[in-house]
Amino acid sequence: MGRKKAVKILAILPESIGGRLTTSSLIDGFRQNGCEVTVYDELFDTDLNDLLLKKYDYIAGYDFSGLKIKVQNKLDIPSVNYFSDDIRSKTSGPEWEKYIHYLENEDNYTFYWDRQLTEYENFKNINYLPHFVNFDIYKDYETKPEYDIMFAGRLDTDYRLNFFEELVLKLPHLKIAWYAIERHHQDARERANYPEIIDLCYMGFIDNEKDMAKAINNSKIVFNMNSQGITSLNYRTFQTVACKRLMISDFREELALFEGYMPYYEDMSDLLFKIESYLTDKEAYKMITEKCYNIAKQSHNSKDCVKYILKTIK
Repeated sequence: MGRKKAVKILAILPESIGGRLTTSSLIDGFRQNGCEVTVYDELFDTDLNDLLLKKYDYIAGYDFSGLKIKVQNKLDIPSVNYFSDDIRSKTSGPEWEKYIHYLENEDNYTFYWDRQLTEYENFKNINYLPHFVNFDIYKDYETKPEYDIMFAGRLDTDYRLNFFEELVLKLPHLKIAWYAIERHHQDARERANYPEIIDLCYMGFIDNEKDMAKAINNSKIVFNMNSQGITSLNYRTFQTVACKRLMISDFREELALFEGYMPYYEDMSDLLFKIESYLTDKEAYKMITEKCYNIAKQSHNSKDCVKYILKTIK
């Protein structure tokens, strides 16, 4: 028998940092399943026309990025669209209203990270698919962390900013790292009650998988303030557990994915208590990180989740 022909995919790497990291795991998953992937980077590449001269079986992207290029260039190939932003919101793209009706077409496949939002939609080819990561990149480096706590993401609302400042003020004996793009750093420090705290914690921005894996490994605990969706857990959750670091999340129904092992906090006092407890109780820390790691590796790894995507679109 002849060798099976590789599926050829044009993958669109978007400009947004969150989108780039999520799409990287999608791309990794395609390659782990033997696909031939060509990447167009919206941030750095300038010439898409040469790439479009080649033939592809699918175009894949984050939110509307791939679908937009398909429509604009009248590509006669199916699209794979992974959303971890609300489809019906400018968070998924400023032109979402222009492109959303294309998700009704039979040759466009939508994979949505939030279970509840998926149930609200009736596109022909919409599927619920929580986040997944490449366990060959996100892994335990077995190094000693420099920081006790890490947060990655915007402090773009007063709630988030005030919450972060209060956390730092109440844990002066701990080292806390914050990662975000520079303009979000400047925005936060201009609005902050204590801009010196913002500057002290700010460690720069990360736009690639390997550096994010290093940053997570360099912290003992990562805490989350999920900002989108209704029931979902964000990408950081799965990055963290893959690195065998402790995630403490705000409450989300999809914490059930981790079978009750992942801790969550109800308010500031609860978060402070859990941080102090798990930094002290090394046995509990190890038990939780091992359990969450094993669950994620089994059900949220890029190879198997993209294999599900490939089976669905075929």
